[in-house]
Amino acid sequence: MSRPLRIEYPNAWYHVMNRGRRGENIFHDKQDYQMFVDLLVETTEMWNFRISAYCLMPNHYHILVQTPAANISRGMRHLNGVYTQRFNRRHFCDGALFRGRYKSILVGGDSYLLQLVRYIHRNPLKAGLTDNIDTYTWSSHKGYLSVAKKWEWLHKRFILAVLTGDKKQWLKQYKRFISVENDKEITKLIDKKRWPSIMGPVDFIDWVKGKYYALKVDDDIPQSKELAPEKDAVIKAVCDYWGVSADDLIKSKRGRFNEPRNVAIYLTRRLRHDSLQEIGTQFQIKKYSSVSSIVERMKSRIDTDIKVKKRIDELCALIKSQEQAQR
Repeated sequence: MSRPLRIEYPNAWYHVMNRGRRGENIFHDKQDYQMFVDLLVETTEMWNFRISAYCLMPNHYHILVQTPAANISRGMRHLNGVYTQRFNRRHFCDGALFRGRYKSILVGGDSYLLQLVRYIHRNPLKAGLTDNIDTYTWSSHKGYLSVAKKWEWLHKRFILAVLTGDKKQWLKQYKRFISVENDKEITKLIDKKRWPSIMGPVDFIDWVKGKYYALKVDDDIPQSKELAPEKDAVIKAVCDYWGVSADDLIKSKRGRFNEPRNVAIYLTRRLRHDSLQEIGTQFQIKKYSSVSSIVERMKSRIDTDIKVKKRIDELCALIKSQEQAQR
């Protein structure tokens, strides 16, 4: 059986799900759950994903995501791949964690997005994991009830605005909406073993079929990098920041003298989403695993060192502002 076509275009919405291999658990404890949530946040930054809902359960997850950069395939490959690496490292195991490629439905129409938010947030009830979704930790439902800064990454304002244009009524209307049982037709579609490729009103489905179903291959659409900065923009910003030359970034050095090079490699991966092999070629690194190690070390430093995080944030802001000025 051939793979389903991954239709990608700027600002497309998807309901995404994946399960553990052979139905096995993909989350063993709180640390695993938190590790995945942290990776979701990382994915919103690195791949410009707008995640509007998620729910993590012992052996599978659900995500509702919008992709301004038309890059669902690459972003999800990163999410599943990196989580598998971190899970295996933590639990001293190896091999595949998920049953295969994620399942996804291309979604159109505000009313369908609302129904999917409700389906995702009420999933722990359906699975018998809780009697009250307000007490379930590992879903974005709590983010809809909260104004805490830690939830700023969650793309919920669009969904709430669909419910009502009155911001003062957002919480009230959301609570009322989420308390209602899932739509039976939506539930029937999602509970099928084989998902439909598209969900939405008839005119949306016709538009997608007319525009994309003539495609024969499952490649990333070229627009997937249209929002990414040019390679030279990343290099120039790092060189200007440290007062070094572009040649200095290519040469591997020890200690603090390697900092500009490591940052350039990390930002190229984070902002441009280049493959490890592409980055290795650019920076004359023979093994792509070495590139991965540099990126992971930088992520760790950003998480633990406020000064490093501030430096990276300043560079990201500088690169983005320069790119916007040129467009």
